[in-house]
Amino acid sequence: MADKTNAQSFWVHLDVLRTAIIKSVAVAVVCGIVAFFFKEQLFAIVLAPKDDSFITYALLNHVAEFTGGESGKFSVQLINTGLAQQFVIHMKTALCVGVLCASPYIMYQLFCFVSPALYTNERKYVRRVLGGGYLMFTLGVVVSYLLIFPLTFRFLGTYQVSGEVSNLITLDSYISTLVTMCLAMGIVFEIPVLSWLFAKLGFISAGFMRKYRKHAFVIILVVAAIITPTSDVFTLLLVALPMWLLYEVSILIVKHSKVNETIIAP
Repeated sequence: MADKTNAQSFWVHLDVLRTAIIKSVAVAVVCGIVAFFFKEQLFAIVLAPKDDSFITYALLNHVAEFTGGESGKFSVQLINTGLAQQFVIHMKTALCVGVLCASPYIMYQLFCFVSPALYTNERKYVRRVLGGGYLMFTLGVVVSYLLIFPLTFRFLGTYQVSGEVSNLITLDSYISTLVTMCLAMGIVFEIPVLSWLFAKLGFISAGFMRKYRKHAFVIILVVAAIITPTSDVFTLLLVALPMWLLYEVSILIVKHSKVNETIIAP
């Protein structure tokens, strides 16, 4: 009798999971379709960092003019090398934007699925982790879009070994680099949230993180080299710097976090 009840419970949970996945996919697809039909607005945002009028470059130019330096005007041309490539890139970009826009609903469905199996105090921490994780991921994507990717694109897109060699960047290379860097920085910005959670669980302490700071810096450089879509030192350092700052911020967060042994207790 108990085995029959457990089997029924398993299939009920599986049905709930299937429903949550279907709802999440449906919302993501709808958001992607909407983004697909707003092609001009979508690519006005996606392609904005390639122009020297982008907000990041404009601010840097103002700073350069204020300090007596020269404004850095540049021009990089994007090209397409495949017959159907622009259409495929349009669909992929719209799908990525659809998933990004639907992510709050996806997180909500995930919480609704796991919450019945959690105690009240566990739900509180799960809400904090999911909410904080989502905000930090979004912040990482924004930082990458406004700072990391534009500086990387400007440096690599205008770099020349000789004046006789001009740069023609493919649209596919541009989009893939943008998506990869935004995704990577979104994940990297989860460091403070994970540090807070591990500190609450008693796995790490501020003293431990300070003691192994040098080791962490080496690991940060290795991880930055892995997630960096290009092989240049400039981009590597540009990615490693926020990771190091996040590690230092995490030490402060862990320092003010108290171990809570009741997180997984009823």
